[in-house]
Amino acid sequence: MDATDKEILRLIQGDFPLVRRPFADIADRLGLTEPEVLRRIGVLKDAGVIRRIGAVLDAKAVGIATTLCAARVEPDRIERVAGVVSSFRRVTHNYQRNGQYNLWFTVWGDDEGDLDRTIRDIELKASISVIRLPAVRTYKIRAVFDPA
Repeated sequence: MDATDKEILRLIQGDFPLVRRPFADIADRLGLTEPEVLRRIGVLKDAGVIRRIGAVLDAKAVGIATTLCAARVEPDRIERVAGVVSSFRRVTHNYQRNGQYNLWFTVWGDDEGDLDRTIRDIELKASISVIRLPAVRTYKIRAVFDPA
């Protein structure tokens, strides 16, 4: 990762342009072409440096139901089950943790009924039992990672 990649990371984390062609805007700021910015982002994504680029919304404010979920998965099945869970487009995060409940993920739905259906589908497709851990209090932190 060179200095230009680091500057692209800084911009997409903290100063993402809300315009029709944001990557062209970033390219202009850095003296690059839009295809070059997109190529660099693709390389960073392929390397696992970038997982996703998207908005972070206050789900309740826009009427979306969300919950954190956890499941106990046998260690020899964790990779396969995580892949199944991640295949659902309504799963936004999926990660392994230490402890009895070793697979954690977040799910969203249009409403509680939709959320229920998605979790049931995950349980059936992945052959797991899911517990819900709904937020009791909301904390908003601004996580920005310094690529320097």
